[in-house]
Amino acid sequence: MSDGSLSQDEIDALLMGNDSLGGMDGSSDGFAAEGLSSSELDALKGLFGKVVGNLSSTLSGIMSTPVSIKAPRIESLSRTDLMSGLSDEVVEVKMDFNKGISGGHAFVFSPENAVKIAGPMIGQSDVELDGTAISAVGEAVSQLTGAEVTAIGDSIGANIMTISPESQKMAKGLLSPGGDSLVKITYPVEIEGHGSLEMIEILESSVASSLASKLGSQSTASNDMSGMGMPDMSQQMGNAGGMGNQMGNSGGMGQQMGNMGGMGQQMGNMGGMGQQMGNMGGMGQQMGNMGGMGNQMNPYMMQQSPPPNVQGVQFPEFGANISPSEQRNIGLLMDVSMELTVELGRTKWQIKDILGIGEGTIIELDKLAGEPVDILVNNNLIAKGEVVVIDENFGVRVTDIVSNLDRVGET
Repeated sequence: MSDGSLSQDEIDALLMGNDSLGGMDGSSDGFAAEGLSSSELDALKGLFGKVVGNLSSTLSGIMSTPVSIKAPRIESLSRTDLMSGLSDEVVEVKMDFNKGISGGHAFVFSPENAVKIAGPMIGQSDVELDGTAISAVGEAVSQLTGAEVTAIGDSIGANIMTISPESQKMAKGLLSPGGDSLVKITYPVEIEGHGSLEMIEILESSVASSLASKLGSQSTASNDMSGMGMPDMSQQMGNAGGMGNQMGNSGGMGQQMGNMGGMGQQMGNMGGMGQQMGNMGGMGQQMGNMGGMGNQMNPYMMQQSPPPNVQGVQFPEFGANISPSEQRNIGLLMDVSMELTVELGRTKWQIKDILGIGEGTIIELDKLAGEPVDILVNNNLIAKGEVVVIDENFGVRVTDIVSNLDRVGET
């Protein structure tokens, strides 16, 4: 190589080296040979293509406006290529997978797109990208990821969980998903009245490979189960009918062999041959009986049991008569004192709020103004009433007696 030229052997070696690299030319398709295979990318496209419906409905509910999310574009890129397609500053919402699948996962928005998401959620048209707006974007991504992992979990037969969302504005070089190769999922989003934007989801290659692998395993398991299916019931019934026909045919064969027995008796003078034929006649009679049994089995197998006769149960009524001794026993209970309570309402507070109660604290109850109060005896609801004032005391006027059925429902 002193003259700067390459020998034929060196050229061949370089060509073989390029072939071994799979023709990498810096594009996403070439990088898929090092990151994800084409089959893995196809599996992910099918999976996330099914998820967009859930994402659209979820985002529409969050933003209170119609949202359309189209099928995503999925690419396996080097970290350098991924960064080149992002704005210098981004809003990242980090939600790594920590159950079912483990690895880095985040949604990334340009500042302009983050404002388009936060504006309808906050209810303002002109929104600054401050802490409130970034928190709104984080809440939107949290809801989207919840719908996404539910759909993915159903597809791969696994329970997938993520960490709590961590949203912040940062330089693109500080993105949290690690590794030299990453998977970029780009969703075209159309928000009615707010224009269009691109929502970018980033997966570490290990996460994407694990998803594709689980999808393949789930598909293989489904095919195996279908191959092990039980035979059709109609086929089983057909086999049963064929068995009956075969046994009926046995009867016909028995009759024929019985006739052979008669022929054997006529040929009795022929000695041993006649005796053998006579024995065949006995066997023919036995098989003829089997034919009769076969004829009996067919109608039995097809017979349907009559429907059961179902009648309602009638319980005897209890007598209302009370004996004098029982009446005296009840009279002994009339002087027993019981605690009667009128409950104005209830509420629940946290311990920190209860410890902060002081003079002037107002406690709001679960009863509306003018709503009947509860009258309880030994903590059992018996009636409802309204509060009245009697001289200088409060009282209750009973307005409704609670029925026995309502009392059971209260307990």
